[in-house]
Amino acid sequence: MPSMLSLEEDRRAARRLQRLVDFALAVIRQGRLSLDEAHRLVEGVRRFAYREYPDKKETFELIYTPRFRRAVVEKYGLQ
Repeated sequence: MPSMLSLEEDRRAARRLQRLVDFALAVIRQGRLSLDEAHRLVEGVRRFAYREYPDKKETFELIYTPRFRRAVVEKYGLQ
């Protein structure tokens, strides 16, 4: 059974990832980045998530990739 400390650390890491995703989406939607910069930002968030949760890559792709794709399409009109 995981310790309470371990559960709290997991919760903190999940909140940190969620804040990072929300921030990145807001920056993309502001529209001050080039399309290439937006793609690099998404890739940076992906690398962070993969490093923090190496066993949850598929989960990231299922949950966050569609959100990023939607934001990029809405802002730049293409994928």
